[in-house]
Formats: sequence, C-alpha cells, structure tokens
Amino acid sequence: MQTYPIPMVPGPVRVPPEVLAAYAVDFGSGDLEPEFLELYNRCEAGLQRILATKNKVAIQTGEGMLALWGALKSCLRPGEGVLSIATGVFGYGVADMARSIGAEVRTLGLAYDQTVQDWSAVEAAIVEFRPKMITIIHCETPSGTLNPLEELGRLKRKHGVPLLYVDAVASLGGAPVLVDEWGIDLLLGGSQKALSVPPAMSFVAVSEAAWRVIEEVDYPGYDALKPFATAQRDFYFPYTPYWHGMAALEAGIRLLLEEGLEQVFARHEQAAARCRALLAEGGYELFPAPGAVQSPTVTAVKVPQGTTWAELDRKAREHGLVMGGSYGPLAGKVFRLGHMGSQAHLGLVEQAVEVLRKIR
Repeated sequence: MQTYPIPMVPGPVRVPPEVLAAYAVDFGSGDLEPEFLELYNRCEAGLQRILATKNKVAIQTGEGMLALWGALKSCLRPGEGVLSIATGVFGYGVADMARSIGAEVRTLGLAYDQTVQDWSAVEAAIVEFRPKMITIIHCETPSGTLNPLEELGRLKRKHGVPLLYVDAVASLGGAPVLVDEWGIDLLLGGSQKALSVPPAMSFVAVSEAAWRVIEEVDYPGYDALKPFATAQRDFYFPYTPYWHGMAALEAGIRLLLEEGLEQVFARHEQAAARCRALLAEGGYELFPAPGAVQSPTVTAVKVPQGTTWAELDRKAREHGLVMGGSYGPLAGKVFRLGHMGSQAHLGLVEQAVEVLRKIR
C-alpha cells in the first residue's frame, strides 16, 4: 500500500504514534476484566468534556455510520415525523435513512453550497409539521460547510420538539460542539476525523428525553442504543467490547484534551484560514457560496476548468499529496482538503497548496 507524505484526506486522517501504540498491547477480554470498564468510563468522561455535556455517552464498536443508523432506529417508529434540514450530501442522506425505516420525512432543503440562515423558514416548518425529531448535519464534509446550531436548539425547545439529532462526526474535536447549551438530544460522533483515531469507534451523547424515547421504542438490533443505558452499571455490554479500539479512542481524546480545547479550536481555525488564503492566491475557487459558514475542519474547492478531478488527483499524488474528492451531485466537481485533527497543521497546509499551485 502506498502512503503519502502530505496527507490531506478529510477522514480517516493520519493517526499519531501515540494512538497507534494502543494496537501494540495485548489486552484481555473486555467482557471480563474490570480494567475495560474503567477505560470505557474514562473515554465517556473525556467525550463529555469535548462535547460540553453531562449526558451519558454510548460508545459503540463501528464506524460513524453505525451511530447515525442506530440513533434513528432506536428512536423512531414507522409513521413518526422527521424534519430533516439538509444542506448537503449527508443531510439529504439522513432524510433518506429515516424514510427507509418508515418515518414520515419532510425535508427542508437548501443548495449544497449553503448553510442554514433563514430561521423563520425553519420555524414555520416546525410549526406546520410538528415532528418528533429534527435532523441536521453540523459539518457537511462533502461541501466544506458548518451549520450553526444554537438557534435550532432554541426553536426545538420553544416548540416542544422531542428530539434534536445532530451529526457532528466531522466537527467535534475541531470546532465547538455544545450539546447541553444547544439542546441536542442525540449527538453523533466518530473516531476517524478530528480525534485522529482509526475508523473503529462511534458514539452518541444521549439526553434524558432521548433515553425515555429509546426505552419506549425498544429497538433490538446490533446498533441499538438501549443496552448502553445500563451497560456500565451492570458491566454487561451487548456484544464483545473492542478493547484496542477503545484504548486508541482514549489516546486520541487524551492528546486533544492535553493540548486544550481552545488551543485545538484555534489551531483548526488558523489552518483553515491559511489554506483558503493560499488557495485564492493560487487561483482556486472555493465551493461554498458567499455568506455560507465554512468548516474549520475541511475546505471544499471547485475543480478548475480545463481539468478533471481524476487528473488533478493523479498529479497531486505524483507530488506526494493525497486529498479527497466529493460525493453525490458534487462528485467530479469538488475536491477537499482535510485540515482536521493531526492534519490541522500550518506546515502541512502550506505543503499541500504549494503542490496544487504547481499542478494548476
């Protein structure tokens, strides 16, 4: 397998040695040894700090999509209403996921290069539809955008919407995510983005209101959240715990907290600003529309006229740079630089854009 000296894929990101070291240890059985429960509890406490929440965090074995599916299935019955606010590939995708399990879904859709700004339209949709759940993506990675959430939480509380579901897989650890302050009931995360851990673990911060719904729905699948309500108390997990993955997750959390959240967020903002300034100097055009909020963890760029994404990718790799393309309607039109986690580094950003200037 070929690796590249300038890794800028927007997840999975480059894994630091301190995290990789977790896989070199021969752990016992997570079902039997109390040290695993202690490890789980430490990971939960660390995630609570990162997410600014007192809510219980269910930590599951599997990539971030496990959390997205499990939270929907654990909280929804066929016919129940979901208002999906969609500004990109994942926003529209979550609406399709909810629809596939039988929910009645109404999509409040925006263009893929936009972020939510018209809160009166959101409020009108809530009042008219009266959904059980609102879904939204914090960082739309394929678009390089970041949806503001504080006002959405206020509207959710104002109109008594039972559940607010937020995918923050690509933002948590790189931007503030204030679960309790913003009234988020289901905060979905994954290990492979700004936490700089392999794509092995996912997690959901679950509010008390959401736990009550989960108990009522009683979904029994592998990705169900219900067993995690009592897993720590009873030291009984629904499947064999992945000790190595949990240890790697703890290492990623520890690195982030030792640096300090404010410093981490500032590092991501600086890397993003530098990346975008250098791209503009090099003649590249950013994808997000003017006025849209751009994510500090990823920059989305239009593929220049006169070339293709495949050709740009080939030339970049020849110079040691690996990036990400995009998905859905943006495939072939947009490419992305992931300055998140271990890759939110000014030197790495500068090397990446220097390559792009050479191959322009």
